[in-house]
Amino acid sequence: MQEWKQLGQILIERGILTATSFERMLAISRKDKKRIGLILENCGLVTGEELAAALAQQFGLKVITNLTSYAYSPQVLDLVPSDLAIQRLVFPLKVEGNRLLLAVADPTETKFVENLAANNGLQITRCMATRREIYAAICKYYLKQEFNESTAETVLVIDDEATTQALAQEFLTQEGYRVLVANDGLEGFNMLIAQKPHVIITDKVMPKLDGMRLLQSIQAIPEFQAVPVLLMSDKLTPQEELKVFEMGFFDYIAKPISKIPVVSRVRRAFKHCVKR
Repeated sequence: MQEWKQLGQILIERGILTATSFERMLAISRKDKKRIGLILENCGLVTGEELAAALAQQFGLKVITNLTSYAYSPQVLDLVPSDLAIQRLVFPLKVEGNRLLLAVADPTETKFVENLAANNGLQITRCMATRREIYAAICKYYLKQEFNESTAETVLVIDDEATTQALAQEFLTQEGYRVLVANDGLEGFNMLIAQKPHVIITDKVMPKLDGMRLLQSIQAIPEFQAVPVLLMSDKLTPQEELKVFEMGFFDYIAKPISKIPVVSRVRRAFKHCVKR
């Protein structure tokens, strides 16, 4: 039987990290209450491929790549609803007999896998894939969009009012930001997954998914919990504004919008991103 090894031990043995650097990142992981693998990859200390290979070794799993190169039946995709696939970063690959082959980014998510097996009367075989591979597959096969993670400073503006959309886009484009625009909360949520913007500005009242429910959906995904979300709304009372911050919005922009408040708050949100 293969000896069980901690993730840090594997990464150190492979020469990817030193013992000192891993211990420092482990302390940050415990402080922020986030997975050490997520911290390491987000900080650029390991690549997605290196992390997937190390986790595969740790849990005795195979690594699968090129998820977007294959075809998947609708029946297999229906086994995992898109919202759960996004939240848990899993992707169903195929069913043979009563066994489902499931790509996972985090092999410690055992409770979800157990529930999925019980609810569908299936046995599940897990394999490892990078977070990027799984996101790309979710975007292509669930959301019908191409995954396009940008390195440019990107702001996603979500509003069903054309005037507000156009003004926010103009203000921010003039300052050098890459601006994405969505017409409602659901379109904005799908664009968040596919484009991974750094900052989000959302209207409070929108069709399909309003600003409050959009924030809750974002907060449910560990990958996006640190993304600053700014709320646009008509003038709020002090009590309403307090509630907005208590919910977890990063900032508030009063409508009708003007350039200085929009740009200054977005700049502050980007400084927050850098500090994290």
